[in-house]
Amino acid sequence: MNVAVMKTKFEQSLTEQFNHVSARLPGGAAVGVARKAALGRFSALGLPNRRIEEWKYTDLRNALKEPLAVAVDDDTKVTVADLIVALGPLAHLEGPRIVFVNGGWRRELSNLEGAEGIEVAALGATLTAAQDKIGEALAGTTGPDNDAVLALNTAYMTDGAVVRVGDGVEVGKPLLLVFMRAGNEGRFVATRNVVSIGKGAAATIVEAFIGLPGSTAEGQHNSATEILVGDNARVTHVKIAADTGKATHLSNWMVGLGAETVYRGFQLNQGLGLARNQIFATYHGEGAKLDLSGLFLGRGTEHIDTTLVVDHAVPRCESRELYKGVLDGEARGIFQGKVIVRPDAQKTDGKQMAQVLMLSPDAEFDSKPELEIYADDVVCGHGSTAAELDTDLLFYLRARGIPLDTARSMLIESFVGEALDRIEHEGVREVVLEFARGWLANLGR
Repeated sequence: MNVAVMKTKFEQSLTEQFNHVSARLPGGAAVGVARKAALGRFSALGLPNRRIEEWKYTDLRNALKEPLAVAVDDDTKVTVADLIVALGPLAHLEGPRIVFVNGGWRRELSNLEGAEGIEVAALGATLTAAQDKIGEALAGTTGPDNDAVLALNTAYMTDGAVVRVGDGVEVGKPLLLVFMRAGNEGRFVATRNVVSIGKGAAATIVEAFIGLPGSTAEGQHNSATEILVGDNARVTHVKIAADTGKATHLSNWMVGLGAETVYRGFQLNQGLGLARNQIFATYHGEGAKLDLSGLFLGRGTEHIDTTLVVDHAVPRCESRELYKGVLDGEARGIFQGKVIVRPDAQKTDGKQMAQVLMLSPDAEFDSKPELEIYADDVVCGHGSTAAELDTDLLFYLRARGIPLDTARSMLIESFVGEALDRIEHEGVREVVLEFARGWLANLGR
């Protein structure tokens, strides 16, 4: 006997709102069909809950209770001065940028000078202008079909960046994709990025999710980025999600790796009430190298979940994952890392590590590393640790006249440094470090 599950207020609202806003969402007929199909999948699946193994630590059905209005055609006024303030350390990063406010592209805030060799466009305009065949391809996804969060993104995506780096192009400056939350009323926002890196190309792409100071602390952002890396290409891909401590951030990265590519992905999460970051990486060509790393900083009752699925589908590939976390108060951190080695993926080399520093006895860290190996000629391993600050080292610094707060910050910065060092671009690495230092400066406040 099948038992119908009652829809939550949040689920009902998003289903009902679609009927009111669908006509204002970008795209032609084919995109509209894809949106309706995605909403049907979301309605059938419902919000993920603890009964689903991959979501047992992050029960969205219980966490997302109050629905927010869907952001469509938002006209909240934001000036360049506002943008600079909101960017913080990112304001000093040299390079082209494309800016979105509450899910919509803002031409007046964007600046694509120095973007030689890169084609950059807004997804909303692309979906509207493209033929149905192109629009349908953009509306599709390489992620799992049974993911409700990804289905919701496809149904409601309003805008995002379409980026193409040509074959053999080496981009000297990082491309900054800015997604800003602004205004006095919380909104539900869905954005999608589609990135293509040509053969033999090299680029650095930075995604920034920030809130405008003085705006409401409420907000729900559902973001997805599809990135295909061509053969022999090198990519540094960084995400900085820094907000006020109440916003919800749901993110999906879908990464496809060509032969002999080098892809380095890094994610910083801080100041988020609830964050769930999913990365699905698949090898399409032999000899590729993947390096995923990240830093999550939590305080109060913040909840930060990082879930990875790395699929070694072809032989002779390498993967490395290193995630560091610092948890204070009653914050909760989750790391789930699954590495799959297919039967034909011989000579696979995979290593995975998650390490967390617990600053409070009330903080919680849940770690679930997984290896699914179906080949016999592989080298794979994983590990996970959680520890407190070393009291001997703290005493050593205090004995030399260093104040307690400064000593704690020095030890924490040293702990997270290994993950930050994985960011190859020096300017981007310094920006991430400045965000982390800002968080450390407010410990205990």
